[in-house]
Amino acid sequence: MPAQAETLQKPKVGSLLRPYGVPAWRVARRVYDSAMADDIFGRAAQLAYYFFFAMFPGLIFVSAIFGLLAGAGSRIGATTMDYLGRVLPSSASALVGSTLSQTVHASGAGKITLGILVALWSATCGMAGAQDGLNAVYKVKEERPIWKARGIALLLTVLVSLLSMMALTVLFYGGELAELIHSHLHWAPVLLIPLKVVMWVAALFLLSMVFAVTYYGAPDVKQAKWHWITPGSAVGVVLWIVGSMGLKVYLHYFNSYSVMYGSLGAVIILLTWFYLTGLVLLAGAELNAIVESIAAEHGHPDAKQQGNKLPEREERAAS
Repeated sequence: MPAQAETLQKPKVGSLLRPYGVPAWRVARRVYDSAMADDIFGRAAQLAYYFFFAMFPGLIFVSAIFGLLAGAGSRIGATTMDYLGRVLPSSASALVGSTLSQTVHASGAGKITLGILVALWSATCGMAGAQDGLNAVYKVKEERPIWKARGIALLLTVLVSLLSMMALTVLFYGGELAELIHSHLHWAPVLLIPLKVVMWVAALFLLSMVFAVTYYGAPDVKQAKWHWITPGSAVGVVLWIVGSMGLKVYLHYFNSYSVMYGSLGAVIILLTWFYLTGLVLLAGAELNAIVESIAAEHGHPDAKQQGNKLPEREERAAS
């Protein structure tokens, strides 16, 4: 009996591809069925609008910072746009760059104050949309008081923004930082490549943290433990990078939006990229929810089924 109790408390986890011995194809099928039932494609469209709505107030704030720090047309702004162009599709990058250039000439302290307030408010609306989407993934209803839900959304917005900026900074300037460290410490030339690899790993880890923080705090469920990297965050980062690069390649060879829609084509492409981002975010959450449901089915006390807000241990105690 004690041995059986210990087995229930510490079930065999298995591998990432076979959680608790469940084949990967069966996990993928459950994720797909759950995603269809939760209409993540429609919810990703909602998130795309919220992301688009939050982007331009954020650009006003960023442009004000650029204008005060280094003036219009600064190397900081040019370098940042150059690196953003490697992630965003070219038409969307041109639209963002044009908006940034137009606003940077009128930078000032007042714009920073107003910009950060508007940016936080609009970004918080985006995080509130993510809360609704993740609640749907976990199949629970939002029952937190509105002040608490919006307060959590605001806190998550700040954390996600900081992590995103750190990730982009390491991603954009990691190579230069690696070369600076390498030359300052007078290391052997062969060590420069491993140092740059470390910078890339750090950037990917920070991007994964953006997903993990959102998955932990946004839905109205109780997470028993904090995990630095979850299956959904790891897969989400990979899918986001592959999807972004795939969209760039597709538009490079088949970019008919600008021809058909003119200047609106850039807006459509940017919305498409935001849609892809929202879809990846929700798909990663679906994977987390299914893996946790499998853990609950195998007796893990800290896991919960979809539709439950509390881990199995606390559900049994409450009943």
